[in-house]
Amino acid sequence: MLTAALALLLLALIAAAWWLYTPDAPRAALEARWAAAPSRFVEAAGLRLHLRDTGPREAPAILFLHGFGTSLHTWEEVAAALEDGFRVIRLDLPGFGLTGPDPSGDYSDSRAGAVLAALLDRLGVARAHVVGSSMGGRIAWRFAAERPARVERLVLMAPDGFASPGLDYGTPPRVGPLLRLLPYALPRALVRAGMAPAYADPAALTPARLERAHALLLAPGVRRAILARMRQHILVPPEPFLARIAAPTLLLWGERDAMVPASNAADYLRALRDARSVVLPGIGHVPMEEAPEATARAIRAFLSPP
Repeated sequence: MLTAALALLLLALIAAAWWLYTPDAPRAALEARWAAAPSRFVEAAGLRLHLRDTGPREAPAILFLHGFGTSLHTWEEVAAALEDGFRVIRLDLPGFGLTGPDPSGDYSDSRAGAVLAALLDRLGVARAHVVGSSMGGRIAWRFAAERPARVERLVLMAPDGFASPGLDYGTPPRVGPLLRLLPYALPRALVRAGMAPAYADPAALTPARLERAHALLLAPGVRRAILARMRQHILVPPEPFLARIAAPTLLLWGERDAMVPASNAADYLRALRDARSVVLPGIGHVPMEEAPEATARAIRAFLSPP
């Protein structure tokens, strides 16, 4: 009887594993679906970077950096609102989207800065405004601190960087057993659960956004790259870097951000030389998706002062 029960349990486990198993999707199919024009691929720093580069080539350039687990598509509505007067460059950062894994295996902020500098060189852009969201915000301020000659103005949207409960300086993050299963299983419900806290309005997490996020997480090697990035991410005190930033900086936050609270702007205002903040009422962690028009207006006003 016990043997039969164990056999049934084993069969149930095998069936569950088969049902949950989610292999990588074919790259060609993903590119056909998610890299239509104006997407293109550019070689820089040993990577094949997926990017979109729109607007007048002679206009001031804006480089947009997305957050953790997402892609350049998060900026599309804001890009459309700004490309009349700016050259709008957005890319899938290494380890995400259709750029995919970095062959170097290095997902540090210093490596990200080297990739961004190489991309700007490849595109012939000596100096750009830089806009970064969440993780992309942390990469943006690190880039501005280490390469001040490349950054005209800086927009940080709910940026990472300061220690918070459960995330201390100098402490390697813990990657639990469930996260280690990420390369093998990725139910769409799990992606929805991970994305939902980013939106103040649940309706903003549309079926189309969920479909895109899930599909691009299945790009070859992306889930393993995400785990590698998480294992390498060790916070360092940001104040020494922020103190070096000469570029005027806008801190742009959603009032109802449940992931990086708007109150965190005070830490940056204390540390930066020239910074101001704008808080968008009723908006969560991804203003560029929940309120693209208001986000674009705030960015345009800051980047085009009277």
